[in-house]
Amino acid sequence: MENLKKPDYKKIYEDILLKYPHKRNLCIPILSKAVLSMKDILRLNDFIFPKNSDASTQNQKHRSYDRSSILEILSYQKKNRLNNTQLAIHFQLSRNTVAKWKKQFLL
Repeated sequence: MENLKKPDYKKIYEDILLKYPHKRNLCIPILSKAVLSMKDILRLNDFIFPKNSDASTQNQKHRSYDRSSILEILSYQKKNRLNNTQLAIHFQLSRNTVAKWKKQFLL
């Protein structure tokens, strides 16, 4: 199951930026990386689409995280001494999702 192809996020966001050329300068440093992490993808999404838009709320339902992104988020929690609620608010997640990840990856 690890052999699944991942979407080409660089190509996707470059195509999206054709519609929003004024936001291109914000995104160039991230898109110039060789490999995009899930954190980079979320930052690109935040740059292009404002958080208070309806599209942002709809996109939240379709996010998925790989193992390395989850571990990065959990290490952020530990480094910044955040509880599950604070971490969930920061990354726009559910508290239940954070608790599930901690059980699954840390115990």
